[in-house]
Amino acid sequence: MSQSEINLQHTAKLARLELTEEEMARYQSQIAGILDYMKVLEAHEDLAAVDPTAHAMPVYDVWREDASRDGFTAEEALSNAPRKSQGQFLITRVVEE
Repeated sequence: MSQSEINLQHTAKLARLELTEEEMARYQSQIAGILDYMKVLEAHEDLAAVDPTAHAMPVYDVWREDASRDGFTAEEALSNAPRKSQGQFLITRVVEE
């Protein structure tokens, strides 16, 4: 096995995956394609001017201004509750004793 090959059986074992022979053949083919493409990328020697990226397209956080606003009153929050008692939501008990 050359250094550019990946031992798929060993890798699957480490990942605790049980792969069929069909899956092994398919994944080995896909990994070979990825490694071949890496050789194409390695052919470009001077990449110092290229910024490292995590995404193919720019990703920006969209922030809205954090402004306070009035919330619901207790009556408004309970207005559509199917069951309520003493100003609180009444739900079925789900914890067994």
